[in-house]
Amino acid sequence: MTQGNNPNLADAALEGASQSPDASIAADDGMVATSAAGLSYPHGDSAPEVGALIDIAPGVRWARIPMPGSLDHINSWILGDDATGLTIVDTGLMVDACSAAWKALFAGALAGARVERILCTHLHPDHIGLAGWLARRFDVPLAMTRGEWLNARLMLADMRDTPPEEVSAMQRAAGWDADAIDHARAQGWSRLGQVIFRLPYGYQRLVDGQILSISGQDWQVVVGSGHSPEHACLWNAAAGILISGDQILPRISSNVSLNAGEPEGNPLGEWLTSIDKLLTLPDNLLVCPAHGEPFYGFHARLQALKAEHLDRLDALSDALRDAQRAVDIFPLLFRRPIGDKQRGLATGEALAHLRWLEVAGRITRETRDGVWWWQQV
Repeated sequence: MTQGNNPNLADAALEGASQSPDASIAADDGMVATSAAGLSYPHGDSAPEVGALIDIAPGVRWARIPMPGSLDHINSWILGDDATGLTIVDTGLMVDACSAAWKALFAGALAGARVERILCTHLHPDHIGLAGWLARRFDVPLAMTRGEWLNARLMLADMRDTPPEEVSAMQRAAGWDADAIDHARAQGWSRLGQVIFRLPYGYQRLVDGQILSISGQDWQVVVGSGHSPEHACLWNAAAGILISGDQILPRISSNVSLNAGEPEGNPLGEWLTSIDKLLTLPDNLLVCPAHGEPFYGFHARLQALKAEHLDRLDALSDALRDAQRAVDIFPLLFRRPIGDKQRGLATGEALAHLRWLEVAGRITRETRDGVWWWQQV
């Protein structure tokens, strides 16, 4: 590929595609609060300004891309050397604030740098939103795991005016009333296409255990699941660094939801299994997350995430002596009011917890008039 293949054309395509942001589309954060005790932050509350980078270690730099909504930002990690070739990890949404931040970097801290790869940890729009633009701007490949790539392509191909009937049916099954379902249907089903630049036709596949050589440093791909199908973390054993994406965040829990595309899945089971897998990595890693600040306390954070979900699962099981719907357990699981804007995420997480208990044989599900009622065995 030819480096810097007509960036003006890529920028012109972006200018015509970017639309007003919908902050609700970026939903990496979960609704189950977890403890951040035992963590330390070597950079404190400092973060890079727009157009600037912070050096984390040789060959590892931190960019912060501002975003609308409660998440406020996404961290992008610039791996490698300007001369031998950079890998950009995660990109932000296709909105003006994000693309302007990248343009400021390319005019300043990354001026003249050679980009050789765009790598996305997973398919959520705040991670892949500008991946197609950056890949086109520099004429470089996009790297993702197969599960993330194929699901992203499927998601973007399924643009329609109203949600699939299966989505509305799951909302009813969770206990939504007719007004809430009608309100959700009125929001449409094509919003993701408004914040994701067209992806390249092809991609480079990332595989669990694969070693990427970036400017002479080895980064091992570590795949987790639950938050998304095949989320890729990057582990540099020699430098003691983990690029964690959303698989582990310092102050918020990752969203783990059951969805209508795989209604009999067990995403929370996959996520807890992934925590056990990550616990086999060294504890002294500097974790570089997609949201928040780099931190030490890797194992403490993983244990807190695991313990608090397991505690809630136990409390939920105890509370289901009488049959309840997913919407009935919101006060037990979540420490904040659930309104229209939070109902979708809250439902996905509640169903993920209920489904975990069902798979474990601790509760049963009965369907009455299209509504799921869950009860302790």
